[in-house]
Amino acid sequence: MDGVFEDSSWPQIIRILDGADHVFHHGTRVFLAFALILLYYTLMGSWLDLLLSAVAIGLGHHHAILTFAFYFGKFLCTVLIPLSGAIAIVLLSISHLLKPNMDLKGPAKPYLIPCKTTHTRRFPKKHSFGYSYLVVGVPVGSTGNVNGMLMIDDQLYSFWDFLYKLFRGGWYTVNGADYMQRGHHALGLRGKLDEYLKSQGVEPSAYPHAYLVTAARFLGYHFNPVSFWYLYSEDRILSAIVLEVNNTFDERRPYLVLRDFSPDAQYLTGPRSEDTLLSRVKGSWAKDFHVSPFNSRKGAYSLIASDPLGPGMEGFRGIDVTIILNSSKGHAKLVTRLFSQGEAIDPAAMGPVAKMRFLLTWCWVGFATFPRIVKEAAALFFRRELHVWYRPEPLKESLGRHATKTERQLEVAFRSYLKFLVERCQKPISVRYVSSGILSNSEETFTSPSWHASVEDRRSLELKVLTPIFYARFVRYAHDFEAIFTEFMDSATIWVSEPQLLPDLLLKKTSPPLQCANMMDYLFSKSIQNLRRRPDKIPSVSTSADTKTDEPSTVDIRDFRISSMDAYMLEHAQTTLKATYRSTLLRMFVADHFALGNVAFLGFCIFLWRIGIAWVCATTLKQTANFVVR
Repeated sequence: MDGVFEDSSWPQIIRILDGADHVFHHGTRVFLAFALILLYYTLMGSWLDLLLSAVAIGLGHHHAILTFAFYFGKFLCTVLIPLSGAIAIVLLSISHLLKPNMDLKGPAKPYLIPCKTTHTRRFPKKHSFGYSYLVVGVPVGSTGNVNGMLMIDDQLYSFWDFLYKLFRGGWYTVNGADYMQRGHHALGLRGKLDEYLKSQGVEPSAYPHAYLVTAARFLGYHFNPVSFWYLYSEDRILSAIVLEVNNTFDERRPYLVLRDFSPDAQYLTGPRSEDTLLSRVKGSWAKDFHVSPFNSRKGAYSLIASDPLGPGMEGFRGIDVTIILNSSKGHAKLVTRLFSQGEAIDPAAMGPVAKMRFLLTWCWVGFATFPRIVKEAAALFFRRELHVWYRPEPLKESLGRHATKTERQLEVAFRSYLKFLVERCQKPISVRYVSSGILSNSEETFTSPSWHASVEDRRSLELKVLTPIFYARFVRYAHDFEAIFTEFMDSATIWVSEPQLLPDLLLKKTSPPLQCANMMDYLFSKSIQNLRRRPDKIPSVSTSADTKTDEPSTVDIRDFRISSMDAYMLEHAQTTLKATYRSTLLRMFVADHFALGNVAFLGFCIFLWRIGIAWVCATTLKQTANFVVR
C-alpha cells in the first residue's frame, strides 16, 4: 500500500510544491498577468469574450481539441442523431392530423399562376428584358392549408406552433404580416386591407370580396416587387385595385385605383357574357415613391388591369396587368407588363407527381428575381450609362423600411421620453405617436394630466415617424425642439399634424444641468456631449449622383450642457434602458468620427479587437503556466 502511494502520489505532490515555490519566488509576474486578465473581463468582458478566449486557449492545445471532438462526435452519432430521427419520424407520421382544414371565403379559389413579366425602357436609353415569374392568387379572408402546397394567413406564433408549422406542409405561404402595415394583425390579410381602405376614406364594406395576386414566400424566402389586391363589390364586379409596391430598400407604398364605370355602364346593365364583361380597371396617379435608382421621384403612373376572375368570381381567366411610367412631360418612359403564361393550377387538385413536377420547375424562380434585377441594373449602369438617382426618404403615404437593431433600441428610448414630456406638459394635450419600422405596438396615445379636467382647451397632436432613420438623427441634435422641427420641415423624416403645438410640448426655459449619480454616468455623458454632431439635411427629392452641393455644413456653436433626452435618461429612465441608450449613442457617435458613420463596420473592428485580446490573454496564460511549471 505504501509503495502504491509512493509511486502514484509523490510525483504530483513534488510538482505542486515546485510550482508553489516558483509562484512564491516569482509571484509578481504571475500576479500581474492574472490581475490584468481578470480586470479586463470584469470591466469589459462578456460571454463572447469568454467564448473567444476558450477558442484561443483550445487552439493552443490540439490534443485536447481532438479528444473533445472525438467524444462529442461519438455522442452525436450514438445518441443525438438517432433520437432526432426518431422524433422526426413520429412527427411526420402524425403530420396529417396536424393539418388544418381550409376555410375558404367567397367563391374564388386559390391558384398557382405561372406568368411572364416584361420591362421596356423607351428613353433616355432603350432597354428591354423579360423572364418567367410565379405568383399565387388567394381569396382575401381565407385561411388554412391547401393540399400541402399553399398556406394562407397562418396566425400561429408560439414554440409548439413552430413545430406544427415545421411538419404541416405548405411550400408556399401568404401571410398577412408580409403586407400593408408592418407587423401582424389579428384578422390577417382582411384586417390589413380594411385598415388601409379606412385610411383612404373608403368604407371596407363597399368591397366585401377581395382577391390577392402576389409572389408568395417559398421556404421562408420572400422577394415581392408588387402585389395586386383586386376588390369586388357585393355583386362580385371588379371595382378597384390596390397596388402594393415594394422597392429594394425595404420600403412600401400602396396605391388605391378606383374603377371608372362610365365606359362600361352598358355592359353592367345588359346581358352578362364573357365578351361583354371583360372588365378592367384603368387609372393614373402621381409618382411619389422611389423604386428604381435610374428614375427620379417625378412623373406619373398609369395602369390597365383586366379582371382575373370574370363573372361571379367563379372562374380564372388569367393575369394581365400593364403599368406605364410617364415622364414629367407626359411621355411614356417605362412599360412593365405581367401576364399569365399557361394555365393556372389549382393546388387542391394536385397529386404527389404533379407537386414534384411543379416544384422542380418553379422552385428556383423566386430566388432568381433579385439577381435578375441586379443584372439588369448593372446593364443599365455600365452599358447604357444611365444616371443614378439617390434615394430620398419616403413620404407620409409610404411605409418605411424595417428598423435596424440600433434604431429599435433608440425607438424605445424616444417613446419613453415622449411619454415623459406629455405627462409633464401643463396644457391639456393628447399626442398620438406612430412609429416606423417597428413590428409591435406601432401606435400609442399619450395624454397630459390636465387632459381630462379641461374639455374646452383640449389640443390633439399627431407625430408620425416616416422612416426609422429619424430615431438615429433625433439623438444627434442637442435640442429636442430643433430636432423635431428640423426633421419635419427640412429632412421630412417625421410628420407633425399641428406644428404650432410643439413649443408647448418641447420648449424649456433653460438647458438641463448635468446631474450624474456616479462617475461612470458622468464619463459617459461627457463623452456623448463631446462626440455629438448635428446631422446634415436629407434632400426631400431624388438627387442625381452627378449633382454636387455647395451648401456649407452647419456647426452648432450654442452653449449647452447635455440634451434634454440625455438628462431624462440620467434622472428618470430605468437602469437597463439607460445603459442601452448610452451604449447605443456611444457606438453611433464613435462610428461617426472613426468608422465612416457605419455602426456595423465599427462592430466588426471591435470584434477583431476582442479576438486579439482573447489571443493575448490565452498566450499570456500559456506562457505563465509554462513559467510556473519550469
